[in-house]
This record gives sequence, C-alpha cells and structure tokens, in this order.
Amino acid sequence: QIPKDPTQQWLRELTALSQQLQQVHPNVLAKILKERTVYQNEEIVVIDKPYGLPVHGGPGVKNCIADVLPILAKMLENMKAEPLHLCHRLDKETTGVMVLARSKEAAEKIRLLFKTRQVEKIYWAIVLGDPDPVEGIVEIPIVEKEVQSHQSHYKMTLAPNYRLRPEDGKAVKVRRNRNAERAVTRYRRLAAASACSLLELQPITGVKHQIRVHLAYGLGCPILGDHKYSHWSKLAPQKLPELTLRRLKLEQSKARHLPLHLHAHRLCLPLGRPLDFVCKPPFFFQKTLRKLELDIPKD
Repeated sequence: QIPKDPTQQWLRELTALSQQLQQVHPNVLAKILKERTVYQNEEIVVIDKPYGLPVHGGPGVKNCIADVLPILAKMLENMKAEPLHLCHRLDKETTGVMVLARSKEAAEKIRLLFKTRQVEKIYWAIVLGDPDPVEGIVEIPIVEKEVQSHQSHYKMTLAPNYRLRPEDGKAVKVRRNRNAERAVTRYRRLAAASACSLLELQPITGVKHQIRVHLAYGLGCPILGDHKYSHWSKLAPQKLPELTLRRLKLEQSKARHLPLHLHAHRLCLPLGRPLDFVCKPPFFFQKTLRKLELDIPKD
C-alpha cells in the first residue's frame, strides 16, 4: 500500500532506508560509507554518517559501522590496509560528521583530544517550541535512571544541584548524586517558525544523550522526532503542536514515524593544524526545514 500523502510516503522511505542498511551485505554498507567520505589523509578518514545506522553492534543489530571498518579501509587504500578505528560515537539516529582513524596511535591521540575537550563540535537540531532565553548554556548534571511505569525502561535524566524550596521558593543545594556526570551544552537559536526552532548546539562535555536530555528536560524543547525524551514516565510518540502538524502535513497518529532531527554539522580537530569539517544536513532534515519555513543560516 503506497500512502497517498507525500509526507507519509517520505517517512516510509526513510524507515525503509534504515531497515535496508541493516539488511545489506557488509561490502555494500562499506561502499555506501566510502561514497560518504568527506575527507582523508594519512591519519584520518572523515565520513558523513547516514541516518539509522548504529556505530556499535548490539541486540537486534545486524550491521553497524564498527563491523565494516576493515572492509572500508581496504576499499579506501588497498587490500593490505589495517582496519580503521573509531574515535568517538554518534547515536544511531544522529547524522553527520564522524572521524575514523587509520591507526591505533592516531585513534588514541584523537580520543584524547575528545576526552580533554579540545575538539569543537557543532550540532544542529530542530526542536519543538522556543528556548527561553534564545541563547545560553545549560549546565545540569546527567544520570541514568530506571523509569518505573507499565513498561520499565532506562533513560538519562537531569540530576540538578539545586531545587526550589516549596515553602518560600528559595534555591537550596541538594546532595550530589554520586553517579551523575557533569554536563554542559551551549545553545543558540538560529531560526524560529511553525512552533519550532532550529538550534545550533555545542556540547562542551560528552555525556550519553546529553543534547537530547538538556533540550527536552532542561529547556523544555525536545528535539523533533525524539520519542524517547519527549515524555518522562512513558514510552509514547511525541505530541506535536497543531501548527507543526499542519505545516508538516502530518496527522498526530503518524507522528511516531518522524525521525530524530539531530545532525553533527561541524567538527574542528586540532591535529597539528586545525582541521575543519562540515556536513550539510541530510535530505529529510532540509525538507523539514523547508516545510516548517525555518530558514537555514548561510554559513
């Protein structure tokens, strides 16, 4: 059954594409990644990571980037090339700039740059609502917690250092959660329309799901298509504002098909000299920007 509605058809195609990446032969996947290579030198290979492709294997994952690194290395160099190495990770649904290293030594050097926060990372995200203020820094520790609901599941969440005292509204320091990690995200609004905003984000720290948690729970602006962090106590599709649904030509019942709109837009790597890599948002992201009338800033 081919849906008549173009939006539904486009969302179907995207879902099908993610599933396809899971079913193709590893050689085909390596070839797709080779075609998405944006830069290479003797130390590194930079790819534009596609949507819906996990970096690591896990339950139900047939294909992932880690598994095809030996094949990709041979395709890029020659049959004797040693496998490429991962230097950092992106979520399965996140697209954009990803750095791979040609040797163990290079990988360790780059991992250290990430660890010591010398790599500048810029993400773009389409979010629901409008952050207030329109630019700033979210600095709230993050911790993983089990959500007790009819479907128990784990989620990252905020572990703030302060709370407001109900009796007089005064800010009081709370006991630090020992498992919480420090998390800092800079954000800036680039455009706003259709009850949504396009944000530029710079994670200063690198905690799991940090951007998603800071936006959803810290700013109250969950990422469009982030069904995991749009509610706390339940696993349910994101609820979209009327205006957004209208602009996207989408019914609320179909919102669950919306992909996560988070893109690793730019990465600056100080390797001897600063190397700057930029990946344009994927086609579906650009399409959403057009539909929501969010103007992409000219770089």
